[in-house]
Amino acid sequence: MLTFGQVIADLLLPNYMADIIDRGIAAGDTHLIVRKGGVMLAVSLAGVICAMVAGFLAARTSQSIARDLRTAVFSRITHLAVGAFDKIGAASLITRTTNDIQQIQGATFSMLRMMLRAPVTCIGGIFMAVNKNAQLSVILLIILPFIAAGIYMVTQKAVPMFRRIQQKLDNLNLIIRENLTGIRIIRAFSRLGFERKKFNAANTELTAATVRMNRIMAVMNPTMMLCMNLLTIAIVWVASFRIDRGRLTVGDMMAFIQYAIQIFMALTAMSMMFIALPRAFTSAERLREVFALKSDVKEAAAPQHIASPTGALRFDHVWFRYENAEQYAVKDVTFTAMPGNTVAIIGGTGSGKTSLINLICRYYDVERGAISIDEVDIRQLRQSELHHIVGLTPQKSMLFSGTVRHNIAMGNPDAPFPAIVEACRIAQAEEFINAMPLHYDTPVSQGGANLSGGQKQRLTIARTIVKKPKIYVFDDCFSALDFKTDAAIRAALREETRHATVIIVAQRIASIRNADRILVMDNGSIVGEGTHTDLLKNNSVYQEIYASQNELDRV
Repeated sequence: MLTFGQVIADLLLPNYMADIIDRGIAAGDTHLIVRKGGVMLAVSLAGVICAMVAGFLAARTSQSIARDLRTAVFSRITHLAVGAFDKIGAASLITRTTNDIQQIQGATFSMLRMMLRAPVTCIGGIFMAVNKNAQLSVILLIILPFIAAGIYMVTQKAVPMFRRIQQKLDNLNLIIRENLTGIRIIRAFSRLGFERKKFNAANTELTAATVRMNRIMAVMNPTMMLCMNLLTIAIVWVASFRIDRGRLTVGDMMAFIQYAIQIFMALTAMSMMFIALPRAFTSAERLREVFALKSDVKEAAAPQHIASPTGALRFDHVWFRYENAEQYAVKDVTFTAMPGNTVAIIGGTGSGKTSLINLICRYYDVERGAISIDEVDIRQLRQSELHHIVGLTPQKSMLFSGTVRHNIAMGNPDAPFPAIVEACRIAQAEEFINAMPLHYDTPVSQGGANLSGGQKQRLTIARTIVKKPKIYVFDDCFSALDFKTDAAIRAALREETRHATVIIVAQRIASIRNADRILVMDNGSIVGEGTHTDLLKNNSVYQEIYASQNELDRV
């Protein structure tokens, strides 16, 4: 209704202007001029009000759509399996959640403001122009097809260019993200110059592609304005002969020119919309790819529930390989870990240790075989229930911006403060936390940048302890700790985890030599199983690891 109000106001004003020129000014009728002028002011005011309200509603609607899209994309991303992230990449997902949605928001605003108004104004203007003077309208019919053809050709050329621009923006964001994340490594190896050149190359490519696209788009407005001015000249030229012969009044000519201008302004608005739409379509397609991502890890149709989990974990002939990989990362692995026992996993780099941990947490699903907890296949459990049973301390310590207390309480948001303090005592983090100015309320920078590697690892261990899971999984999380702290944490953990199942992945034999059972992995398979003493006697892989670490200690 508001759009139609604007259109009606635009179409009525030229007729009132023609009456004022032909009847008011020509006849010296002041009363008619005032009356018609007053009506014009009222109509103009009504059109302005309609335009303001329509603009407000269009802005609110487009922003609401962008807000809902961001929420939907973020929700989709957070519910994807870990493997799905590899298909698009984190940098591209960030671009799609921000820049692509912004493109859709801008196009939506343009559509709500112009998609109905511009065509209706164009059609209405043509109708009023023909009704005002059919002979002059022939000029419009000659030039309009050329304008439409030009818009079509520009749009056809713009669509693939917009996709290339978004891809180059993805690449630029990837480089920026890698540089910000790995700034310490870059500086340590004096690679600032190389990274700067790589960034400049990606930035130059994006700039060049954007400039090429804008060159094409920049032609449209001047071309439209040139056509409009030429049309105005043609109308005045043709109309002058008809006015001289008394077949047309000056007011009708001015009204016809106004209708021609309205038609061209509507065409210009539509051309701007056609500029925004291809980019929005490209962005919408990129978002569709996110929503179309299929997660290999799916919730069971009829999930089972473990009322009182004990934490008994069993691998039954498990095979697994990553997507598009030729070799299996885990090959025919079978073992059992019972509550109250500590099972350690050791092996060389690439032997499949972390892949086992990923399977326990169900970041990926097994290809063959089964993993069960208390005789229930983990694929039949809700993921939320599985993650409640399993507490993971990852190999790479990850802290979030907030406070020390906030980061530890992520493991159990309902944990009372004494439980948080006790978890920190077990993780040997209490001493350095109390040395901080605000203790547990000390701010933690993003990624824990204001803490040392050992401090971050101890906090992540405390985060797992405060969760009190039935299965503790420590994925090589003791590597940044000195031997004394490592031994103190393991001693404190024995009492804390005496009724739980503990899985430890480690590189140092000193961290696992007291485990109830040690699994030795090589090339994705378990090649040895037993205690530290047994493996030293009869397992060559374990003997090699032990000998190499003793040699390093002597050095």
